[in-house]
Amino acid sequence: DHGCDPTYIAHTDHTREYVPLLVTGSMTKPGVNLGARETFADIGATAAEYLGVSGLKRGTSFLKEILL
Repeated sequence: DHGCDPTYIAHTDHTREYVPLLVTGSMTKPGVNLGARETFADIGATAAEYLGVSGLKRGTSFLKEILL
């Protein structure tokens, strides 16, 4: 699933489930707990910052928290 309670029918926005994110690589800090993020857009903002893309209107990058 992608974060939606299948029994909640009032809307299709994300409800209660949390989706784990695992980040690994030779340039990443080990054992970083990012906690519960505010939005999935944080992942996009992080990828965009890593790739040098600017101008995103949503999300907060956590790149500095995970890179050595």
